[in-house]
Amino acid sequence: MLAAIGCAADGEATNKNTSAGQREVSAAPAVSGVSANSVPSASSRNKVTVLFFGTSLTAGYGLDPANAFPNLIERKSDSTPTPIAAINAGLSGETSAGALRRIDWALRRPVDIVVVETGGNDALRALDPDSLEANVEGVVKRIKAIQPQARILLAVMESPPNLGARYNKRFREAYENVAAKENVTLMPFLLDRVAGHDELNQADAVHPNDKGERIVAENVWKALEPVVREVYASR
Repeated sequence: MLAAIGCAADGEATNKNTSAGQREVSAAPAVSGVSANSVPSASSRNKVTVLFFGTSLTAGYGLDPANAFPNLIERKSDSTPTPIAAINAGLSGETSAGALRRIDWALRRPVDIVVVETGGNDALRALDPDSLEANVEGVVKRIKAIQPQARILLAVMESPPNLGARYNKRFREAYENVAAKENVTLMPFLLDRVAGHDELNQADAVHPNDKGERIVAENVWKALEPVVREVYASR
């Protein structure tokens, strides 16, 4: 399985044709790292602030909140010259349409970088990749309009192979097209080296376990760290 998906938590209907291998699971709140409502502590105010905006994969469904990948990255960065303050704005079950509706709320406080992870639930429900592209582009445009100073990283998600080669290709192209058109940093597949490996995922075969989540954190930090360095250098 190539796509690890969140759960239905934003009032949108699930796909009744979802197979057991692609099943959705119950919602988990986004509580790892700094919450979207919190005020940064004095010690974090000088750090680069990163908003992780995504689905249950970002929220850390099924894990101790401290072990969701945004929080793992924050702790890892503390031992480097480029520490970050992470804000986890993951919401389980959200499609790209839901992300577009929610992005303004998530940007209520200033941030330096936004990592966008969305679309996995679109693939689970076999939603139109054209709509995915339009929604992701809309999210990026809203970030630029509300916080034009923020750097944006867009995480690629993959669709399940049983949806066919044409769908898979078009789904992947949606991210590539938005990144090229909006000139944002395109990250590799979020679940690279994790998706499809039973030993790295929870019993639902969808969400990473603690071991898998550490690999996800490595994937994200590899793409994020150079951007964090650039933000520090620009100050």
